[in-house]
Amino acid sequence: MLATQRIGFLERLHSPERPVLVFDGATGTSLQQMDLTADDFGGLALEGCNENLVFTRPDAVQAVHRQFLEAGCDVIETDTFGATSTVLAEYDIQDKAFELNKRAAELAREMAAAYSTPEKPRFVAGSMGPTTKLPTLGHISFDEMRDSFAEQAEGLIAGDVDLFIVETCQDVLQIKAALQGIEQAFTATGQRRPLMVSVTMETTGTMLVGSDIAAVVSILEPFPIDVLGLNCATGPEQMKEHVRYLSAHSPFVVSCIPNAGLPENIGGVAHYRLTPTEMKMQLMHFVEDLGVQVIGGCCGTTPAHIAALAELSSELKPAQRTVRGGMEPDPEAPRPALQYEPSASSIYGVTPYLQDNSFLIIGERLNASGSKKVRELLAEEDWDGLVSVARGQVKENAHVLDVNVDYVGRDGEADMHALVSRLVTNVNLPLMLDSTEWQKMEAGLKVAGGKCILNSTNYEDGDERFFKVLELARDYGAGVVVGTIDEEGMARTAERKFAIAQRAYRDALEFGIPAHEIFYDPLALPISTGIEEDRENGLATLNAIRMIRENLPGVHVVLGVSNVSFGLSPAARIVLNSVFLHDCCEAGMDAAIVSPAKILPLIKISEEHQQVCRDLIHDRRRFDNGVCVYDPLTELTTLFEGVSTKEARASGPSLADLPIEERLKQHIIDGERIGLEDALKIALESYKPLQIINTFLLDGMKVVGELFGSGQMQLPFVLQSAETMKSAVAFLEPLMDKVEGESSAKAKFLIATVKGDVHDIGKNLVDIILTNNGYEVINLGIKQPVEAIIEAQQEHQADCIAMSGLLVKSTAFMKDNLAAFNEAGINVPVILGGAALTPRFVNKDCREVYNGQVIYGRDAFADLRFMDALVTAKAEEQWDNAKGFLGAIPDGLGLEAVNTDERADTDETAAPADAQPAAVAVSTDRSESVPEEAAITPPFWGSQVLLEDAIDIEEVFGFLDRNALFAGQWQLRKAQGQSREDYEAMLAEKAEPVLAHWKQRCIDEGLLTPRVAYGYYPCGRVGNALVVFDPEQPQSELGRFDLPRQRSGNRYCIADFYRDAVSGASDVLPMQAVTMGERATAFAQDLFKGDQYSDYLYFHGLGVQMAEALAEWVHSRIRRELGYPDPADMPLRDVLAQRYRGSRYSFGYPACPNVPDSRQQLRWLGSERIGLSMDESDQLEPEQSTTALVALHSQARYFSA
Repeated sequence: MLATQRIGFLERLHSPERPVLVFDGATGTSLQQMDLTADDFGGLALEGCNENLVFTRPDAVQAVHRQFLEAGCDVIETDTFGATSTVLAEYDIQDKAFELNKRAAELAREMAAAYSTPEKPRFVAGSMGPTTKLPTLGHISFDEMRDSFAEQAEGLIAGDVDLFIVETCQDVLQIKAALQGIEQAFTATGQRRPLMVSVTMETTGTMLVGSDIAAVVSILEPFPIDVLGLNCATGPEQMKEHVRYLSAHSPFVVSCIPNAGLPENIGGVAHYRLTPTEMKMQLMHFVEDLGVQVIGGCCGTTPAHIAALAELSSELKPAQRTVRGGMEPDPEAPRPALQYEPSASSIYGVTPYLQDNSFLIIGERLNASGSKKVRELLAEEDWDGLVSVARGQVKENAHVLDVNVDYVGRDGEADMHALVSRLVTNVNLPLMLDSTEWQKMEAGLKVAGGKCILNSTNYEDGDERFFKVLELARDYGAGVVVGTIDEEGMARTAERKFAIAQRAYRDALEFGIPAHEIFYDPLALPISTGIEEDRENGLATLNAIRMIRENLPGVHVVLGVSNVSFGLSPAARIVLNSVFLHDCCEAGMDAAIVSPAKILPLIKISEEHQQVCRDLIHDRRRFDNGVCVYDPLTELTTLFEGVSTKEARASGPSLADLPIEERLKQHIIDGERIGLEDALKIALESYKPLQIINTFLLDGMKVVGELFGSGQMQLPFVLQSAETMKSAVAFLEPLMDKVEGESSAKAKFLIATVKGDVHDIGKNLVDIILTNNGYEVINLGIKQPVEAIIEAQQEHQADCIAMSGLLVKSTAFMKDNLAAFNEAGINVPVILGGAALTPRFVNKDCREVYNGQVIYGRDAFADLRFMDALVTAKAEEQWDNAKGFLGAIPDGLGLEAVNTDERADTDETAAPADAQPAAVAVSTDRSESVPEEAAITPPFWGSQVLLEDAIDIEEVFGFLDRNALFAGQWQLRKAQGQSREDYEAMLAEKAEPVLAHWKQRCIDEGLLTPRVAYGYYPCGRVGNALVVFDPEQPQSELGRFDLPRQRSGNRYCIADFYRDAVSGASDVLPMQAVTMGERATAFAQDLFKGDQYSDYLYFHGLGVQMAEALAEWVHSRIRRELGYPDPADMPLRDVLAQRYRGSRYSFGYPACPNVPDSRQQLRWLGSERIGLSMDESDQLEPEQSTTALVALHSQARYFSA
């Protein structure tokens, strides 16, 4: 019976009944239970090749189909999970791929037809597994993988499947190859089938290559698939948050095909514990509440499991969701976004096209057309250097990375392939592939698993190239930039720019590219030449932006800003570019490729200079009797004649020129204490002290918060402003007491780091910001048990409580504390903050357990915004502790869903903090990439201690990672509108002197006391464990470290870097523990208590980073003692880039995640001799400490397991 005569899968799926469709269970599990022999598979060489059973034992394959059909499933999958030629080549039967897939489909079709009825039609899904190779990691080329999937798909179509399921996907690039291969088969056969994609999210919360579920949706949204969901790796419980995200954000039908729980290794066999009833109950929530419409079973599921799910499908209707192909508002529109937020994506995470409080910043430094440095690196094929340029832009807060390798004389396609293949695994930014040649764009697309933007296409060469780039965007799932150029050349007037944009809009939509994937570049042409026809270029661009945004709904506008000032002096360009950028954003531009050296915040540009720039942009020349009496171009040129770029950046208003009210505000913004008291005395002649604080000074702090939030001010300068605020308040407080006699605090705020957590930098920054914005802060300190927090709240009656924590386990304490607050009758709002928290966990899990309001504190200024809103609402009687805001909820607080039934549905994904992943059954065989190497003889056995008198701290400073210190600890990150050169100049001017000052103080005053315990222990590998033996009795086991192994790829495990244990120890394990001493922690606290906020930040960060430097110093010593010294001239950057033999592994990272393992390590090393210990919550004390295992194997490297 032909497929066209049957009820179609989509017809059934989208029918008015909206049935829940049930897929079959685990084919492999079922076949294993048949006790098949090698002869059943076709001989020893084919044993284990389940796919070949369609030839050798078709009865067994059909028996599996039959048992699931009798259990009540709606869809059976073909026995073709590994039936691409790529996989079949491992059995040397790759030439049978087409025939095997066709036969498997025919066998399944026979069984489905036998069980189908008009009331319950049965369907056949062509199963296409992930193969054994990951293209993102370079295991196979995109073309080879695509073609193997195309061959498989043609065979499945020939066998008459109803739909395709691309399943157990571990690599987003593999999915793209599969979808392209299937499309190839559709074209070859002239037939289409519905498409279903099912990804596998590991217990880590991501796909194997690291993609989170938000990235999956962003990357796959452009493709014509019908169902998107999850299968394999875990049970339904671990899939819950991923399914919730799909339900809220995916435009497709959602599927969930879990294992029967997490696998457990029992006697070397994977065992699954979830019973049919338990599985049914867990999936019930997915169907009823989250709208999952396709369910089934993966590993470990039996016919009994599928029968339970079939019962569920007959009893329930899925919650209503709007999906493509179903009941979307405009079925004619190409790819309606529905609940999906348009975005670009790296393979790891998403970047929304529409940014809060910013335009989409496209970093332009990795551009061979515009950068001499990039051309030189390309010529040298220094790929690491190019990746370093890209990483620099991550630190500079770029949202998207423009990649251009157009360089005359080089093979651009090869360069794009080589560079992009490295960027995708090293940089967590989406890519804009930039070239005038579509072939180079495609070379990048074939190795970029994320969702890219193509820059660009236009009509300069007619329709052919325009549509070729659109074809790439469609086939690879990308956004596209359209330049306003046609066959007549670049459009100059707003009307022509818009006409070209309108033409492209129609063509793109008809081609299937939706409006939300189109970025128009209306071209910024110079207004600085003095040529008459150039005078209106700026205004034409602004008007074109407005026309595009007003008339072409859903599109974006991107612009290369700096062209507008071409030919002017550098100082004039800075000012004109900055004003033009601002005005373009006001007109509707939402993305920009900017030259940061030519950008300044408007606050730094005087009103006079802004006006001259706008006169130039709008061509406001003035004429008298035909003679030009005012030319803004001449005026701008004159104003900046002889002015350096440095002077231009400092050309903002002088404090002395400002009215006193603005002067006080500017003192705070600039963090300028010189002249502050004189300004306050002048202000006191007209205003009361409290009015000065609450109006002018706090207005300044508000601007500081906005500048920090938009990336225009770094944290050290925020703290300078806070110190200035503190000085101003200290000057005014005695007068307030004398004149007004009352407290000036706006509200009380209680904050603590929770039990077992010693990290206090984030908490103390909140204290600083709120204290200096008019709040009374009660700071309880670190490691606070819930009883202490409750007691403090009962004493102080704070208006809000905040809890901070850096560790994952701290989030569990926070949740428990909320329940304890309920029992104590506390219901004031609670803010939760810290690196381990996610908005989803706070907004869902934590809000559910607390009787009051729970707020996610993203940073100190988010806490401030909430407190300001809380104080205002209380004053207006618009706040209730139980209900929250009684009126409209202020924007930007993350509380929009609190008072609704859908408060759990947020756009973040994270497993609850207390979820503990169970063990996963994996191989214990040594990786083939890590052969055994000869054992190394250590200089001594056991441990030694090095105290501060034996450690040259100058040497340790030589290992200090300045980038990590400046950008990470001190948060001196590149600001918006700042070039790399200016950023480095700023570091030289402001950061290096601070470092030199603190380095000298540390040496002179002994503020850092470096101490080390390290040593060498007999060891040996046993499976995935590293066994450690007693140095004095090498046959006596001290303990062991159980370490995770990668499940695919090179299958690395740290244990492989040591020789196998044979009758005892066979290798040496170097271990180390280092600390900067307790005095560093105490001194940092003294600085904080003394209101020396900047010094506190600088010293605390230096102490943390010096612990890392000391760890590098010891690691270098170990390499030297074991015969692998670093070259004498080895630069620090090579050390930090791990360009030496071996690796250092600290507990808590993916390759050795079990932090408590440090406890036995410390015991063996005798770390109490250096004052280093681990507390009951598995944290090292003092804070500025770290431990590590060291491997000297030539293949030892960092990896994620």
